Amino acid sequence: MNSLKGLPVGESLEEITLPPVSRIDLIKYAGASGDYNPIHTIDEEAEKAGLPGVIAHGMWTMGNLAKLFTPYYEEAFMENYAIRFKGMVFIDDVITLHARLEDDNDEKMSFEVNAENQDGRAVITGTVVLKKTEAFPT
Repeated sequence: MNSLKGLPVGESLEEITLPPVSRIDLIKYAGASGDYNPIHTIDEEAEKAGLPGVIAHGMWTMGNLAKLFTPYYEEAFMENYAIRFKGMVFIDDVITLHARLEDDNDEKMSFEVNAENQDGRAVITGTVVLKKTEAFPT
């Protein structure tokens, strides 16, 4: 398992590139979340709403962004997670997730996070604060 210990301020965690967004991803997410808004699964409904096509649920993208911190669950937990939606995610988009350490003290680590599409455009930006656990390596 990777460790957060020794990560210098200004350095990034290993980025994660998701597979291309598929309609089945969004259908599964709709079922899991209870968000059955048809703009997320049916082309005609998205177009009726003035969209160029089906868009991913914003919370689907936000949930995936949290994957950056999964390898560190024994060392720290997400105490605060604040994001801004910056752009839409469409079927076949390839999303890359990023986190850069902004601050580190004895109890907490603050990261700037973002998700961007295959064109390098941000679809989410924000911050994550991790609270170190007693298991944090010394």
